[in-house]
Amino acid sequence: MQKRKLGKNGPDVSAIGLGCMGMSFSLGPPPPREDMITLLRQAVERGVTFFDTAEVYGPFVNEELLGEALSPVRDQVVIATKFGFDINPGFDVKGQPGLNSKPAHIRSAVEGSLKRLKLETIDLIYQHRVDPDVPIEDVAGTVKELIREGKAKYFGLSEAGVATIRRAHAVQPVTALQSEYSLWWRRVEDEELPVLEELGIALVPFSPLGRGFLTGKIDQNTKFDKGDFRSALPRFTPEARQANQAVVDLLARIGKKKNATPGQIALAWLLAQKPWIVPIPGTTKLGRLEENIGAAKVELTAADLSEIGDAAAAIKVEGGRYPERLEQMTRL
Repeated sequence: MQKRKLGKNGPDVSAIGLGCMGMSFSLGPPPPREDMITLLRQAVERGVTFFDTAEVYGPFVNEELLGEALSPVRDQVVIATKFGFDINPGFDVKGQPGLNSKPAHIRSAVEGSLKRLKLETIDLIYQHRVDPDVPIEDVAGTVKELIREGKAKYFGLSEAGVATIRRAHAVQPVTALQSEYSLWWRRVEDEELPVLEELGIALVPFSPLGRGFLTGKIDQNTKFDKGDFRSALPRFTPEARQANQAVVDLLARIGKKKNATPGQIALAWLLAQKPWIVPIPGTTKLGRLEENIGAAKVELTAADLSEIGDAAAAIKVEGGRYPERLEQMTRL
């Protein structure tokens, strides 16, 4: 597996990481825990060194899963987790979770994550969403103290806007921004990418395969399991899926020339945008994991990228990625 550097001064990680949320949260009934422990260890065996989780995934159970699976290979991996939601008894992630990045809450969240992940130090700690009620300087200052205390190594932000990124970076250098980025969601190109390049911050795209749609395995007739949050997303209505099939058809056309799957072309396209982009596709299946890893070997020429870019620009993607109330929590 090729390696990439997370930010100007961050750790080296596999060019393609593994987003672990779906192993225990959000995509319907979770697979058996033992199966996911096996998959996580198989990922390490295949060269994946960058794993992403959060306390809110479950909540808590996804961190516990990674803690059990990865503790035997701790020296081989970089583990990222996140704080920032108010997780109280009765907390329902499908409702309207409250934000909480008060310094005391950050410290409490980090202590919980350390215990569940079986770590002495969290490699990369993200603020999961910007809390408008807490100055970002206070957040960055708290993380700076945690880094000084040895409880974390690097600081990240998720779905933050450029003003917040600059203000945070002035207090504690930001190593990575995690935001959605793929051929069917390119908003970060407008403002965030130039600022990240200027400041030496990596981009970690989540949902780089469009929550599975860009693999070509989902169409207008796909039925989602009970509890699969995609059923509530505007972009996943049957009508939107039918309209957005044009994006998958484009990827399949390029893939045919490259002997690659649509999903591999989607990931290879991301990797070709900048050398400091590290996508974290999620999966619960070994075959899909190996397919995703294989994307790092797909070489797209300048002509390929131009063809993809021109064709994608002519496609109007239908449907919002989130309901409005969730979209309002981003790019603050």
